[in-house]
Amino acid sequence: MSPDDELSSPACREMTLFLCGDVMTGRGIDQILPHPSNPRLYEPYARSAAAYVELAEERNGSIPRPREFAYIWGDAAGEWARVKPDARIVNLETAVTTSEDAAPGKGIHYRMHPANVPCLEAAAIDCCVLANNHVLDWGRGGLAETLASLHKADLETAGAGRDDKEAARPATIEVPGKGRVIVFAWGMASSGVPGEWAASRSGAGVNFLPDLELQRVETIAAEVRSLKQPGDIVVASIHWGANWGYAVSADERNFARALIGTGGVDVVHGHSSHHPKAIEVYQQRPILYGCGDFLNDYEGISGHEEYRSSLTLMYFVTLDPSTGTLSRFAMSPMETRRFRLIRAAKDDARWLADLLTREGRQFGTRVALASDHRLALEWQ
Repeated sequence: MSPDDELSSPACREMTLFLCGDVMTGRGIDQILPHPSNPRLYEPYARSAAAYVELAEERNGSIPRPREFAYIWGDAAGEWARVKPDARIVNLETAVTTSEDAAPGKGIHYRMHPANVPCLEAAAIDCCVLANNHVLDWGRGGLAETLASLHKADLETAGAGRDDKEAARPATIEVPGKGRVIVFAWGMASSGVPGEWAASRSGAGVNFLPDLELQRVETIAAEVRSLKQPGDIVVASIHWGANWGYAVSADERNFARALIGTGGVDVVHGHSSHHPKAIEVYQQRPILYGCGDFLNDYEGISGHEEYRSSLTLMYFVTLDPSTGTLSRFAMSPMETRRFRLIRAAKDDARWLADLLTREGRQFGTRVALASDHRLALEWQ
């Protein structure tokens, strides 16, 4: 095969996205990085972010610090190098700020020092979704600093802005020789996003989705049509639903399907749950109802052990940009230990495969465990 033939082959035309759930690099994780924030917290059960480091060390052993920026990604770095995704999209569930303006009445406030943004650059993240229930933990000034810090590092953002137009504006990731990935993002009250955080004509905030009424899809469809060009992949990233539980509501299912069937969306990227939820393939396009947390500082916190939330997934979704349809869907199971991602053991990977098969049965999907402990989605 000639070089020209290789470039025009179907495999070369395919586009692979890396997706994951919540990436929380604030609080305890921020404390082990080179530039920790003021550790002061306003939680009823912890007054210092250092307490979360201590909990993790009690559970899994000492964490020498400061750690280099790449430390937290651990074995995930090897998976990115192996798969070579064309775009990397995360839900960044922390403010990036030195603000001391803690949101009143909120029990948890996450923040990472702006000087620690290189930890995101170390993972070559392309887009940080910000439409979530922690991006304004330190006020609208904290959001402004978050946006400025991420944009200074050439990181695309979606789902929050200095006004409603900027908050609604999608991120655009250029993939040379293949097309673009366009990321729209919304946050919902069901995930804990306060309604007063909604961006307005004159006020900063998140791109707030007040409900899942299907007529809203018509507006989204018009926005997608105005931007989508041949070869583009459109991602709808939504922070919705409770932290715990596997149920997918009829409203969520119908809205996600309408985003694909009417809205022109190619991937629905759902997050908020602290553990993975079901995956559906609808009209040959994937719906991730809940990606689960990817990285956080919850080690050593008791409660909800049955969900095994320390087990996380790297989602690698491969699509044909000419049609937007799904070609392959692979997952790499990980586990968080000492604020670092490591490859999950085979038994843990099998547990995740069984879980996703059980939850996906209603949608006609199942997950197979490969000999290398990685997972593959199978669909009808």
